[in-house]
Amino acid sequence: MLSVSNLSVQFGKRILFDEVNTTFNQGNCYGIIGANGAGKSTFLKILARKMDPTSGHIHLEPGKRMSVLEQNHNLYDEHTVLETIIMGNKPLFDLKAQIDALYADYTDENAEKIGELQVQFEEMNGWNADSDAAAMLSNLGIKEEFHYTLMKDLDGKQKVRVLLAQALFGNPDVLIMDEPTNDLDYETISWLENFLANYDNCVIVVSHDRHFLDSVCTHISDIDFGKINHYSGNYTFWYESSQLAARQRAQQNKKAEEKKKELEEFIRRFSANVAKSKQATSRKKMIEKLNISDIKPSSRRYPAIIFERDREAGDQIFHVEGLAASTEGDILFQNIDINLAKGDKVVVYSRDSRATTAFYQIINGNIKADAGTYNWGITTTQSYLPLDNSSFFNNKLTLVDWLRQWATTEEEREEVHIRGFLGKMIFSGEEALKTSDVLSGGEKVRCMLSRMMMMRANVLMLDEPTNHLDLESITAFNNSLKNFKGTVMFTTHDHEFAQTVANRVIELTPNGVIDRYMTFDEYMDDKKIKEQRDKMYAVTA
Repeated sequence: MLSVSNLSVQFGKRILFDEVNTTFNQGNCYGIIGANGAGKSTFLKILARKMDPTSGHIHLEPGKRMSVLEQNHNLYDEHTVLETIIMGNKPLFDLKAQIDALYADYTDENAEKIGELQVQFEEMNGWNADSDAAAMLSNLGIKEEFHYTLMKDLDGKQKVRVLLAQALFGNPDVLIMDEPTNDLDYETISWLENFLANYDNCVIVVSHDRHFLDSVCTHISDIDFGKINHYSGNYTFWYESSQLAARQRAQQNKKAEEKKKELEEFIRRFSANVAKSKQATSRKKMIEKLNISDIKPSSRRYPAIIFERDREAGDQIFHVEGLAASTEGDILFQNIDINLAKGDKVVVYSRDSRATTAFYQIINGNIKADAGTYNWGITTTQSYLPLDNSSFFNNKLTLVDWLRQWATTEEEREEVHIRGFLGKMIFSGEEALKTSDVLSGGEKVRCMLSRMMMMRANVLMLDEPTNHLDLESITAFNNSLKNFKGTVMFTTHDHEFAQTVANRVIELTPNGVIDRYMTFDEYMDDKKIKEQRDKMYAVTA
């Protein structure tokens, strides 16, 4: 279907890819993974012919069509929404333009040519293009009233959905997507997961969303040491099996036969779990390809994120009464009453992300509420990871000196101690002497997590904590919160994070709060709760 031959990419002295040879086949969905800076997005740009490799070439089987999720959200601003979708199938769109041009300059000579082109148009299912595009838009939550609107008149989130519909339109043979779940809500991501899980052609995707990768991928394509290796299975299978292989490599005394049995048992257990899942049918093809020979140790480094508490909190954690907030005339939430219990791990959720951020800012004393009160239990200590951490990095302190600001004992202030701390968060050697004003988004979040670990609070608050982090950091962070013995309030777009950490869901709406002790999936799948949610977001007259 799509093959890569002798591909090399070099920027100056830095070699990103070195003589890569690989094939992407029909019926498979490949999740491209790799450490930050490994070249995931670069590789997709080369496949999409938006960038040239240093050497080597890409070959798409003749007659096959490739579609790429557009990253430039303003590219189609002067086109209507419906027209933008159909432009996703370029051969069809060009043919339609040709027919329209001949009709505009109609002559007897043109008539025969128009007839020939219309036969081709019919073979490409062109007469149904508008209705197919409209159906795709409706599935993605773009109402009919917007179908003839110019793209420039849509908001950012609507544009993302239209461009997604454009990429999917016309059943492309190869579909390439870089972070397709960015800026999508839960319902749209769920629709996309189901669509791709049952897609019969070839999909190549980069994503930091582990639930998405688990739902859609039949293979994981790992970029490591300038090469790309395909492994059968989804992300969880790749992660757990590579960890198992790494442990086995360290067990010198274990016989090869015992190791083989352990791997076979792992595959059996994993396959049984997948077979029980909601998407069993569409994932069957993945299970059939799982193979012991595919399981290899990974060279990935995972940060050591471990949250400990100086003291255990008492029974009184946090109490909120009648809390309300608004911005620019919009009510974000009102009539919010909450009582947190010890050990609660709460997803704080809202359809409007401004509401959750305002909630955290209020309860951390950074902004004032419109109404209501909140009180922290006397035995609680809080630590907060805000959505915007830029104010923490307006200085030229080295990372050692930056982290020292939160040291409370002489031992913690010592450079050896702080360097050890930073080393656990993958800032080793000279990296610990970087100044805080030159850090990337992911490095800043790792610093903020180091700060939180040093504070040893018994209540953690996290507003979109996975933003900017790579898969390794997200996975380590997720595991750490599952094991944390204190209380957590967090807001996240990471479905896996929400589902595996939370035991309670609190949703803030303009008309009050919905509060349930249940997992995130149970909450989102509950029909009665869905009806209640729709009512609570309905605009009051």
